Amino acid sequence: MVPATFVKLAAVNFAQLLFPDFSLILCGYLLCRYTALNRKVWEPIESLVYFFMFPVLLFYSIVRTPLEWQTATHMMAAGLTLGLTGILLAYSLPRWPWVGRYLDTRLHAASAQVAFRFNSFIVLALVDRVAGPQGMPLVAVLIGVCVPLFNVGAVFPMARHGQHGLWRELVRNPLIIATVSGLLVNMAGLGIPEWLQPTTNRIGQAALALGLMAAGAGMQLGRMAQAKTLATLVLGIKHLLLPVAALLVALAWQLDPTQTVVLLMFSAVPTASSCYVLAARMGYDGPYVAGLVTLSTLLGVVSLTLALGVLLPLR
Repeated sequence: MVPATFVKLAAVNFAQLLFPDFSLILCGYLLCRYTALNRKVWEPIESLVYFFMFPVLLFYSIVRTPLEWQTATHMMAAGLTLGLTGILLAYSLPRWPWVGRYLDTRLHAASAQVAFRFNSFIVLALVDRVAGPQGMPLVAVLIGVCVPLFNVGAVFPMARHGQHGLWRELVRNPLIIATVSGLLVNMAGLGIPEWLQPTTNRIGQAALALGLMAAGAGMQLGRMAQAKTLATLVLGIKHLLLPVAALLVALAWQLDPTQTVVLLMFSAVPTASSCYVLAARMGYDGPYVAGLVTLSTLLGVVSLTLALGVLLPLR
């Protein structure tokens, strides 16, 4: 049985933990709308974040903690199972009865990623609070196996529906390049030199801040009203169905209590802030995706409480 203190501590800190992300989105929105820092300023910032800063963040997140591949096979399998479940649910939305035929295919291609991706910084910040030091290697395993899968899952529908070659986009995608490079370096037992780690860490922190502010700057909340059904379905998968699926996956793979806590937490955190940047850079409706990122950040409080406060005791 998981100690109740984990759940109580996590429940108290969810809103406090997510407030910085939401406030950065709000700052970007206000700056873009009410100051001279308009869209012309934010477009090159999006390019900087997408092509350099986010890849550094991903690479550092994967390399920083050695992955225990041999001793965490069940965790790897559970992460891949959960990830594929989220991707299949997101991809299947146009085929859902009664609602699927009303969904805009381009909007769906851009926003499907919101349903299964995760904010890695929130995961890394939260894991120690809910699972203790033993949770960090488990999160490293999940990041290592899920980030490549999720990046391919995010790029695939946009490349297929847009004027892009799928393999060309995958090979050239800076997030995928950074992820694969990080995995190879980690598997080789290498790492970032100690003298370079502070610089890399600061670039990663800046990437998170600028990525969230760019999402706020690109957000147009009025767009959300044009596709409310799609927004409800995508966020429903992310913040309701995935936590439930995570509990079932944990039971199926017979995860121990700590592994279960980590998987449930992983399933319930807000979506990745880079969803907006990726959609915008590939020529899709970035403002709509930015709105989804904002709502996901707010709904993270609810889904984390559901996962760790309601579903976890059922185990």
